[in-house]
Amino acid sequence: MGSFSIWHWVIVLVIVMLVFGTKKLRNVGSDLGGAVKGFKDGMKDGTADKPADAAQAPLNQVSGQTIDVEARKEQTRT
Repeated sequence: MGSFSIWHWVIVLVIVMLVFGTKKLRNVGSDLGGAVKGFKDGMKDGTADKPADAAQAPLNQVSGQTIDVEARKEQTRT
């Protein structure tokens, strides 16, 4: 009485299929699988994309070039 038999699970599955329909259940399953796959790929890419030198790069660099703010101000004044 404490556990369900296979027939209880079959009846529950039939009721769920009648309520939601097989197409909706298939879409939910594929969406859930895609979300799990995307999460795993994101976690894998997040740890692999960090090079060791990125943590030591100076904060004032933009795409490998430093910006001299004082020189730029002097050019705009003349």
